[in-house]
This record gives sequence, structure tokens and C-alpha cells, in this order.
Amino acid sequence: MDANALREPATDAIRYWEPRRLVYNGALFAIVLACFVYGYPSSGAALSVDKTLLLFILAVLANVAYCAAYVVDLFAQNSEYRGLWRRYRWVLFAIGLSFAGALTRFWSLGAFLPASR
Repeated sequence: MDANALREPATDAIRYWEPRRLVYNGALFAIVLACFVYGYPSSGAALSVDKTLLLFILAVLANVAYCAAYVVDLFAQNSEYRGLWRRYRWVLFAIGLSFAGALTRFWSLGAFLPASR
């Protein structure tokens, strides 16, 4: 496969996934914020430089995981099912967002709530 054959599917993937990355990051941020508010004032006392750095690392890892959608997208776009995939790839986004949201909730509650709660 030459580079020109990959250009159209790659451009299409970027046009589809990158605007949704903002939604993805916004949703995960909202979950962290909700967990922080839910655990307040304990969560405020639990916040430290190390915990903030951990949250930063987890945010970067969440975005690395988001990039896994590109592997699936490019594979599907280079198949006979490209048209069908392009209509239903929102399902991959919804499943990925749900999974990331669940992980974010568990990590955030663990970080912000006292163990006795």
C-alpha cells in the first residue's frame, strides 16, 4: 500500500476523531470534577502535588488509549465495509467513552474519597 492510498482514510479518521477528543476529554474532566465535589471537603484535603501529577499522567494515558480508535478506524476503512463502518463508528466512540468514564470514576473516587466512606 502506498502513502497516497492511506491518505484519504487517514484524513477522514482525523476529521472524525479529533473533534470528538474534545468531547471525550470534557466528559472525563466532568467526571473527575463531580467526584471531587462529591467528596468535598475531604477531597480538598486529599489533593496534593503528587495526586495532581498522577491525575495528569492518567489524563495523558486516557488520550493515548483514545488513539486506539485510529487503529480500528483505519483497518475498517481499508476494508470492503468502509461505508457501513463510517455510518456506525459512533458506536466505537460511545463504547470507548463509557469505558473510559467508568475507569475515570473509579480512579477519581479512590483518589478523592476517604477509605471509610
